[in-house]
Amino acid sequence: MTFNDSFKALSDPTRRKILEMLTKRDLSVNEIAEAFHISQPSISRHLSVLKHADLVSDERQGQKIIYSINTSVFESIMRWLLELKDKGETTHEQ
Repeated sequence: MTFNDSFKALSDPTRRKILEMLTKRDLSVNEIAEAFHISQPSISRHLSVLKHADLVSDERQGQKIIYSINTSVFESIMRWLLELKDKGETTHEQ
């Protein structure tokens, strides 16, 4: 996972909506697809991008694959953004 992968994944509004849904509870691909007007294979491709960026993880439960959000990647991104903010404030104070 790189920040580039994360930001690429976050650049799509459908993927951001999927992440918002996963903050409420873990979901299967079919449960996610019900919230959109696109096909289940399209949702699966979005989930693949999110998974490649380590923003979601999946776990097989019987016939279903259940997706959940991976908050540790968001914590890393936030830490990096806060470091940028702090460096910017230090630069402007000089």
